[in-house]
Amino acid sequence: MLEDIEDGTAAATRLAEGAPLHSTIDAADPADWLALDAGVREVAWYRSQFLPEWEHSAPLPADLCQLGESRLALALCHRDGRIRQEALRQSVRYPRLLPLVVIRCTDWAGPVREHARQLLPDALTVDSALDLAPLILRVGRRDRGAFGIDVLRQILRQASRGELAVLFAHPDRTVRRFAYRLAVEGRLLRPAELARAAAHDQDTVVQDLCATAALAALGDEDAYEDVLSPLLSARNPRTRSAGVTALRRAGRSEQAEPFLSDRSALVRACARYVVRQRGGDPAAWYRQRCTAPDDPELPPGAVIGLAECGDRADAGLLRPLLVHPAARVRARAVAGLRVLDCVDAEQLRPLLDDPAAGVVRETATALLPSAEELPADWLLEHTSSERPRHVRVGAFRLLDACGGIVALRAAAGLLEDPDIKLRTWAAQSVQRWHPSPDGRRGDAEVGELLDRSRHLFSDHVLRRRTWEAGVDS
Repeated sequence: MLEDIEDGTAAATRLAEGAPLHSTIDAADPADWLALDAGVREVAWYRSQFLPEWEHSAPLPADLCQLGESRLALALCHRDGRIRQEALRQSVRYPRLLPLVVIRCTDWAGPVREHARQLLPDALTVDSALDLAPLILRVGRRDRGAFGIDVLRQILRQASRGELAVLFAHPDRTVRRFAYRLAVEGRLLRPAELARAAAHDQDTVVQDLCATAALAALGDEDAYEDVLSPLLSARNPRTRSAGVTALRRAGRSEQAEPFLSDRSALVRACARYVVRQRGGDPAAWYRQRCTAPDDPELPPGAVIGLAECGDRADAGLLRPLLVHPAARVRARAVAGLRVLDCVDAEQLRPLLDDPAAGVVRETATALLPSAEELPADWLLEHTSSERPRHVRVGAFRLLDACGGIVALRAAAGLLEDPDIKLRTWAAQSVQRWHPSPDGRRGDAEVGELLDRSRHLFSDHVLRRRTWEAGVDS
């Protein structure tokens, strides 16, 4: 694989020395062809050694038709547009050079570009279009790249479902998007196949495209099961939410209730919509499940779901869940209190020592608005290297939010921390530190902390900081 122009330059050198094209680049990799195209013009000795008579004379050489495949590939990338144009005329002798014809369709020289565009539609077949689709789509991102994509679309509209299948599994998501759009436009896939594609593909565009198409194509109620089952069981929330919303259209609104406690906020919102449309009360459903604070089967999604559609009075149901045995439930309880704007700093403070990183993270987020009300010395103790990493991170987040001398003291104390990420974060905190407007000027501790951190500043910036703080540099 040619990863950059330097690799393309090396490949151009080998081709000029007579190396076969198939052993020099990976013909199936679009990056190799693009690197070669750029690399040819970077060859230092190219202008003097590769067909030098073409460099200095206006007429095209008469023996261009005598070039072999490797040299003709170089000519197709030549810096002289006249040579590229003549090479295009000769390229029909070597079908393996078609990728360079694709690239020349976006050439900056009009005559070269137009000649390449005359060649491409006639040269492409369904099989070659499938092979070149990744390159054509990548080149299509360039200026004047739309022509190649239009030709590709016209050719592949003739492809069967089985022929397009190779593109459905392509690692490049752009290729998969293009292929599925063609399949949807041509109605090549059944609704159940589209639903499975939406459930398994990792790209959100493909997920939305296929899920929407699968549901739009449904006309027979008996087919709903084949479509809804993969949608509702999909790992990605966008696809699950499409399935949940479709339950109402399918007349199966009662099946939306279990999704009220889904791990995804999007899915929960769709489930609440479906439940409400059939006359249900999602808030009451959530309250019923949150009334047993010791229930080990309590789903975390039900906890945060209550906060999403409840009111401040529901904080009374969430507070007992702060000591639930399941860490995810505790974390969602903290998040729920934050959503309801019912955070009690003293009540949440003990959770900064929670053994679960997710709970500490949610707690620190909830306490950020009241960080200055927390005891600074207590938080500073929690940044000790003896504490678990997630506890130290949570404490430092709060100290950093305090600003002033408190933040500088905490950050300077972590500059030698054994954890590289925390150490880097502390250094960044020191570098962006400025005295708070209500801070005491001339504080000797500030001068000492800045001096300890002088390796993080230029001399000019350090003088500026000490001047702002009113201390000697």
